[in-house]
Amino acid sequence: MEATYQRHPSIEGCSCTSSALSSALSRLRDDFEDELLVQVGRKMEPTPRAEALHDAVRDVLVRIDSTIASRPRFDPTASDRLFRICLSDYTQMVIALHLLALCAQERCSVRFEFLPQVMNPQRTLERGEADLLVIPRGFMSPDHPEEGLVEERFVCLLWAHSPLAQGEFTFERYLAAGHIIMQPPGGTGDSFESWFVKRYGVTRRVAVMSYGFAAMPALVCGTDLVATVHARLAHCFATTWPLAIRQPPLPIEGMQQAMQWHKYKTQDPGLVWLRDAFRRAVWRMDGEGGVA
Repeated sequence: MEATYQRHPSIEGCSCTSSALSSALSRLRDDFEDELLVQVGRKMEPTPRAEALHDAVRDVLVRIDSTIASRPRFDPTASDRLFRICLSDYTQMVIALHLLALCAQERCSVRFEFLPQVMNPQRTLERGEADLLVIPRGFMSPDHPEEGLVEERFVCLLWAHSPLAQGEFTFERYLAAGHIIMQPPGGTGDSFESWFVKRYGVTRRVAVMSYGFAAMPALVCGTDLVATVHARLAHCFATTWPLAIRQPPLPIEGMQQAMQWHKYKTQDPGLVWLRDAFRRAVWRMDGEGGVA
């Protein structure tokens, strides 16, 4: 069922030939008394019945995989297992580098695939597309276990030679300035702005929207713009760019970054090791002068 639904990628993944899939689809059509896949133009599209069945089928396959595929012991120095982790570029720049350094130090042979944070990230767990989410707690699903990883506060990033970096950085100056905000691909980008309007009754002047944090220092330098970013990220940027860091002239709620995994994979020895590796990566990060 999963192979016929996914069509192209699954033919290789399940070791099925096209003729075997065609035969399986014919049997499934008889069993469910539904076409399941129909020709639409040059593509095959799932019927409403197939759409309704897919999540349940995928859930069963995840259970089977977590029960059969996981081994009782996991040795990261002898395994080449690929871990697929959904995270933001903030996490990749601030935490993941310490994870990789830790793995190098311990001579681990595991591999990582870092996937971009998406809307509805829990679906990547339920479809088996990701092993772990490392994302803000507010985006997590109540249907799967989670664990806090790090708390982050926000600061304001300014070009060091900007007039805004000179003198007191007041609320009035903050409000009058143009702002650079991060809007992830597929996101609405309005959560912080909505909170700001509700909390203070005024709007910020958004001058630039970027799809990630990596370009923030380059976008700030040479301008009078303000980027309100995570403190650890700001201090990373300030080591290589001419930037000034200022405390926000208004209270801004911090962010809780957490890990989440599929409820059926809690005892997976590889994921138990991976979660512990992330914990130790955070301890390593803050032990080397990270900003709390």
